[in-house]
Amino acid sequence: MKYALFLGCTIPARSRHYELSARKVAGKVGIDLVDVEDFICCGFPAKSSDRKSALILAGYNLALAEKNNLDLCALCSSCTSALTEASHHLSEHEDQRAEVNEILGRLGLKYEGRVKVRHLARILYEEIGLEEVKKHVTRSLEGLRVATHYGCHYIKPSEIYDNFDQVEDPHTLDEIVALTGATVVDYSNKKRCCGGPVLAVDERTSLAVAKEKLDDIVEAGADIINVVCPFCSVMYDSNQKGIETHFNVTYNLPVLYLTQILGLAMGLDRKELGLNMNVVKTKDALAKYAGGE
Repeated sequence: MKYALFLGCTIPARSRHYELSARKVAGKVGIDLVDVEDFICCGFPAKSSDRKSALILAGYNLALAEKNNLDLCALCSSCTSALTEASHHLSEHEDQRAEVNEILGRLGLKYEGRVKVRHLARILYEEIGLEEVKKHVTRSLEGLRVATHYGCHYIKPSEIYDNFDQVEDPHTLDEIVALTGATVVDYSNKKRCCGGPVLAVDERTSLAVAKEKLDDIVEAGADIINVVCPFCSVMYDSNQKGIETHFNVTYNLPVLYLTQILGLAMGLDRKELGLNMNVVKTKDALAKYAGGE
């Protein structure tokens, strides 16, 4: 099973441990992630101010994947959303696809609408399947209490994702976590945003939104947070110390990517999963399962 791996902008800059663990887990379950050297930004940051440019950026990436006869696997929820929306839009609007292709033609590219875009978690859930993933679990994470943050773009807009998960009551990530033997922890305001979208313009409000989520998760008794988006990780992991300073609180709550959790259960060691790169140290929470730093 081959996919073109789309890393986007944030992962190479701030979440290399996500890439590292994703490649390891993908290899375990038989997913061949192919690097496409010329991939660029997905277009998401430009969409609110220049929709056409955003569509061209996304179209360029889709055309590259199509040229390589590969569907596209993204790790970032926002990249997945942007590329899926663009693919959907270009498939339904031939006039705009023609405009985009006129520009792509200068680079020897053309997009004909044949590329399927999937988040890695969805590939694991739908195309590999829970039973197959479970076959590769060799280390039980029994006793580890995990709270999943779904975020805004993993399952929305639901219509372009073919209603893959339930927007009002999401469950797919929790089902994957449960395969490891860990306990899935439910908590208040589970569907709330991480606060990341307003970080650049209103830092205090952004951190306050993240703080409320952290409060709810701590109150529910979770040992770690599970995320599938690099910017959500930036909010909860990279900015956790800032939240503690701003609001005079203490959490020390590790934030792991789904692939790091799965990788632990699949017998991979800390270094293979980049657990030394997590900002909030994971040593104490995972001592029973992964040993020292």
